[in-house]
Amino acid sequence: MTKTKLISIDSLSFQDLNEDAELIPLMTPEDEDAMAKEDLPETLPILPLKNTVLFPGVVIPITAGRDKSIKLINETNKGSKVIGVVSQKDETKENPGFEDINTVGTVARILRVLKMPDGNTTVIIQGKKRFEVSQLVTTDPYLTATIKEVAEARPAKDDKHFSAVIDTIKELAIDIIKDSPNIPSDAAFAIKNIESVPFLINFVCSNLNISVKEKQQLLEINDLQERAMETLKYLNIELQKLSLRMDIQSKVESDISKQQREYFLQQQMKTIQEELGGPSHEVEIEEMRARSKTKKWNEDVKKHFEKEIAKLQRMNPQVAEFSIQRNYLDLLLELPWNEFSKDKFDLKRARKILDRDHYGLDDVKQRIIEYLAVLKLRNDMKSPILCLYGPPGVGKTSLGKSIAEALGRKYVRMSLGGLRDEAEIRGHRKTYIGAMPGRIVQSIKKAGTSNPVFVLDEIDKLSVGSQGDPSSAMLEVLDPEQNSAFYDNFLELGYDLSKVMFIATSNSLSTIQPALRDRMEIINVSGYTIEEKVEIAKRHLLPKQLKEHGLSTAHLKIGKPQLEKIVEGYTRESGVRTLEKQIAKMVRHATMKIAMEEEYQVTVSNKMIIEVLGAPKMERDKYENNDVAGVVTGLAWTRVGGDILFIESAISKGKGTLNMTGNLGTVMKESATIALEYIKSNAEKLDINPDVFENYNIHIHVPEGATPKDGPSAGITMLTSLVSLFTQRKVKKSLAMTGEITLRGKVLPVGGIKEKILAAKRARIKEIVLCEDNRRDIEEIKPEYLKGLTFHYVKEMSEVLDVALTKQKVKNPKKL
Repeated sequence: MTKTKLISIDSLSFQDLNEDAELIPLMTPEDEDAMAKEDLPETLPILPLKNTVLFPGVVIPITAGRDKSIKLINETNKGSKVIGVVSQKDETKENPGFEDINTVGTVARILRVLKMPDGNTTVIIQGKKRFEVSQLVTTDPYLTATIKEVAEARPAKDDKHFSAVIDTIKELAIDIIKDSPNIPSDAAFAIKNIESVPFLINFVCSNLNISVKEKQQLLEINDLQERAMETLKYLNIELQKLSLRMDIQSKVESDISKQQREYFLQQQMKTIQEELGGPSHEVEIEEMRARSKTKKWNEDVKKHFEKEIAKLQRMNPQVAEFSIQRNYLDLLLELPWNEFSKDKFDLKRARKILDRDHYGLDDVKQRIIEYLAVLKLRNDMKSPILCLYGPPGVGKTSLGKSIAEALGRKYVRMSLGGLRDEAEIRGHRKTYIGAMPGRIVQSIKKAGTSNPVFVLDEIDKLSVGSQGDPSSAMLEVLDPEQNSAFYDNFLELGYDLSKVMFIATSNSLSTIQPALRDRMEIINVSGYTIEEKVEIAKRHLLPKQLKEHGLSTAHLKIGKPQLEKIVEGYTRESGVRTLEKQIAKMVRHATMKIAMEEEYQVTVSNKMIIEVLGAPKMERDKYENNDVAGVVTGLAWTRVGGDILFIESAISKGKGTLNMTGNLGTVMKESATIALEYIKSNAEKLDINPDVFENYNIHIHVPEGATPKDGPSAGITMLTSLVSLFTQRKVKKSLAMTGEITLRGKVLPVGGIKEKILAAKRARIKEIVLCEDNRRDIEEIKPEYLKGLTFHYVKEMSEVLDVALTKQKVKNPKKL
């Protein structure tokens, strides 16, 4: 049911009427009989209604706004006051024709015409009889047509079924009026007092809350009983809707009151924030939307952002998820989506920068220049994943800065040492309190571009913890085929890392996961020679320390001979980290003297070095004399570069047991056993009395027992040591060796040759024994590194002994 309304026949909207008893006349059966006896004229002016249907007996107010409608009403009101009222098929038609109106309508009498204050004409009409349009007569100045009356079939007065239907209609209509707050209670009184059954049906039909089309269908039903049944059906539907609406309202009433309370508090909070000068949440959201318009997003990211910011608007700012959602949107806005810095392809300039910042490292520099050359020609190349592998302090990390400057890209560094949580790489899911994106995405955000030089420091020191394996998470980051859509758990979107130039650094390859190592291009950054260290100290380390301590070259000068003395006597490494510390100590000494206004030597002398740094600490690296049988110098590779290794052997009366000390690994012990067995099987050829093996115990020791030592490269060193011991022959002076041995007497190649050569030069070694297959490794080393060294390439153990041992016996040889 609907309340009585002022119905527009033009483009005007519905307007409520004040209560007026004349609009709901209580038609009696006598009135109805009198109206039925009235004759209809053959021709009538036709008034089209836009959004209602007039039923016989019903009084409705309408507002006329069209010129044709106003003229029709004015002329008719002066004459017969009888018009034909029909509904339009399409209410959007402003000037309907014959084909735009329904053929069945209602003859109406004009009861009153009113001029409203807004200038419109309001007319109150009452329906009389139904009619059907026969033929159009005129269209100007308004529609006129010939009509004929439509007969209406009515049931007998004593029809009990029909009477029950009418009673039910009254009851349902009254129930709807009671439950509906929009219908005045007077309407229920009016319905109770309606005596005319046809008028009751028509009155209810006129006020049903249904469409114009459905009301027109009711008007066109000729059988009154059938019209009553259809009316009853619509009343039932409306009552069910009303009941359902009331149930829903009762269920959500508490929720609505809660939301109203929260809204009231939020409005107060908004006012307080504005008074304090802080932005409100609505202002923040609008700022986010404005920022999003400047982002270079694709359609997927744009849609995702709109979805997430709509979710933020619906959230209560007091819940914990609100801050997470706001942080998430901030991340989306701050990430440099499709924003790239322009690469600089001046290869000569890039070479100058690399040479300026790093002395040596020619292989690495050459690889970077090659990459730039390819990028310059193609202008579209997936960035390679370089892994700089070498001992500490050789400049692997600082090399990344120089590469970034040479390329004109941003520089980002991420330390992976001790990382054991996979979420540090991939991020946390947003469902967790305190969720954050992974450090990869955070670093990209910090860089501000999507193509920085990204240094992954200490990639060999990734750990496996209870929170997953970070090495496995790095596989997607460092795979050129996958990282174009790297998935971060917090971001929940694929981010393109294919333009990022990743540079990993590592001290050891053995601890890197094989699948991860396979995705990287390994570039070996070996240690420096003494000459290179001196140059690095002169060009970089000394100027750096002087600047950091507030001094200049006028306050302290260290010549090349003094730098070389510091390198040889106070450092034992492949890199220059310890060297820098020693130089810093010299600079601090000068700083202290200047601050205390004491005299000191501006030009550093050897005596001053000893006074400041103390006595040389690395003399043990020097080659030891060959006056003792069984002591041989070997070459070893360690994580900090190459080193020299002393093998000592001794014999004592006993039953022929072999003892080994010095914190040796399994492979090194096996090498000693192989060397001894080879000597036993070739005792006669080596001029050794076989009885020695049964009457003497053999002890092999490798000094510095606190340092673990393992590997096959000391095989020929142990063999030489034992033969020297058994024969009491001297080992050639200033000689060192490295190589693996077999029981057949073969010498096998070993790795780390360059590092070992550098260690030999530091120890003043003159001659080196290597396997023949290691000759190619020597050929790859620059000739200046090999200056002053003589190499002996061997294939058999017998050749090793011929080169290493002299015919001369040691002083006071033991008699075996």
